Amino acid sequence: MINVTRPYLPDREKLNKCIDRIYETVWLTNNGPLVQELTARLQEYLGVENLLLISNGTSALQVAYKVLGISGHAITTPFSFVATTSSLVWEGIEPVFADINPETLCIDPSKIEEAITSKTTAIVPVHVFGNACDVEKIENIASKHRLKTVYDGAHAFGVKYKDRSLLSYGDAATLSFHATKLFHTIEGGAIIFKKKEDYEKARLMIKFGIDDTDSIVGLGINAKMNEFQAAMGLCVLDEMDIILKERAKLWHRYENELTKYVLIQKRTFQCTNNFSYFPVIFENEETMERMKKILNSAGIYPRRYFFPSLDSLEYLDVNSVQKKSDDISKKILCLPLYPGMSSLTQEQICSLIICNLENEMEE
Repeated sequence: MINVTRPYLPDREKLNKCIDRIYETVWLTNNGPLVQELTARLQEYLGVENLLLISNGTSALQVAYKVLGISGHAITTPFSFVATTSSLVWEGIEPVFADINPETLCIDPSKIEEAITSKTTAIVPVHVFGNACDVEKIENIASKHRLKTVYDGAHAFGVKYKDRSLLSYGDAATLSFHATKLFHTIEGGAIIFKKKEDYEKARLMIKFGIDDTDSIVGLGINAKMNEFQAAMGLCVLDEMDIILKERAKLWHRYENELTKYVLIQKRTFQCTNNFSYFPVIFENEETMERMKKILNSAGIYPRRYFFPSLDSLEYLDVNSVQKKSDDISKKILCLPLYPGMSSLTQEQICSLIICNLENEMEE
């Protein structure tokens, strides 16, 4: 069975050595030495400051909203993983959807401004599949209307825009370190804050609001990363060059083979590629469904990232459909892409898609 992705497992001996350190210190959580080391190394690797490791990517969004005092309405994209929307709703914030650019698949800044009302307090854009939003236009809109900006950068690990970390934009940017991500800590995530004072608020918030003197100084929850997660992260980070090299090779082969037959996400100018995903957009939903069945019958399981368009969720009271997001969500598939995937497997995937689309064109 070939799934859309497979978690990367680093060198076992190296991981064992990290785990040995945990056994030696008997320090399992509460900002242990491995969490501290991973924090420092990630800040250096990503080129950011004020990075806070956290238990998962969804909690990262929720903590960012709390720290920044976001309430009322937040403008966001309907073309994303459900956590982008559910995290807002969970915190009592009403998501207001703005449609996407159908080429970059990211939120359309012109639609953001149209959606702003007196109830709007924030913008929550998504760097979809690691592709940069139009951060300059979004930042200008946020500044003009005095709105907070939280970027969902779950896919944007290591991505740069104009030689600057994409994660350094906004009042906060969040990352997911779920097992399926480019870089992972099994479960986990991070928040990068623009302001040091926001970072300090969040640091207290994720450990029940308790400060270093054991005084309860404010409302908090438990959203800390533990030492075993950090151990995995340190070992995966050591092998990022290998991971990126293998992913790049697969990504470019898909690009070379399939560009004539399907639409491919347009990369934002001056935005680097971390090769996290390879989404393909078919002519219509019927073609997509047929290709999905053909691939499934061969034991290959691409995934409908992202379906459905989030403005169609039943627990939301949304009156208007974002047409471009709805259209793209119905005809997009992410193809298998992960280190260790064989060239023969990729050749089979490309051949199945090309042969069947060519047959369809002849008919």
